[in-house]
Amino acid sequence: DLGSSVFVFPRESQSAHVQVTAKLEKPLNNFTVCLKSYTDLTRSYSLFSYATKAQDNEILLFKPKPGQYDFNVGNQFLSFTVPETLGEAEHVCVSWESSTGIVRFWFNGKPWPRKGLQKGYTVGVPASIVLGQDQDSFGGGFDAKQSFVGEISSVYMWDMGISTMEAVSALYDSPSQTPLFGWNNFPYKIVGEVYLKP
Repeated sequence: DLGSSVFVFPRESQSAHVQVTAKLEKPLNNFTVCLKSYTDLTRSYSLFSYATKAQDNEILLFKPKPGQYDFNVGNQFLSFTVPETLGEAEHVCVSWESSTGIVRFWFNGKPWPRKGLQKGYTVGVPASIVLGQDQDSFGGGFDAKQSFVGEISSVYMWDMGISTMEAVSALYDSPSQTPLFGWNNFPYKIVGEVYLKP
């Protein structure tokens, strides 16, 4: 249980990342990803990258600039505009369902207007899942200029959609639904200069 610990990414890097070592067995027709990040970067950076051998941006949570999150499924993306915060951690959850393509996005526990993407698509396995870098190939192809610098914590992924109540629960690390992986039981491997700190 990582509890109140955070992964600290101390500097820009072409290699430093956290590999999520969970083995996902089944392709995904629904999923939700939540995480908390804390940074003062103003350039673009990647938070959560899920790549398959067929598709490097199978799932990607990317921040191109302050006040905007880009969310990719199957290499198509849409954007959500959020308040620009400085000196505050940001918690986001994003969920997608194949049957409608509907994407739900929560910023600090608050739901944003729903949008749609990749209706009828299926997210493949096996996957390489990485925090803090954008994979341009399976497990690699990183660009230092898209690397994350700062702190990431409270990472969760479910193979289903969640409610706003559950998004708020994830914000406080007390989800009621069992995730594929989550902060209370987080399977990871650190590669390069990343530190787990209280």
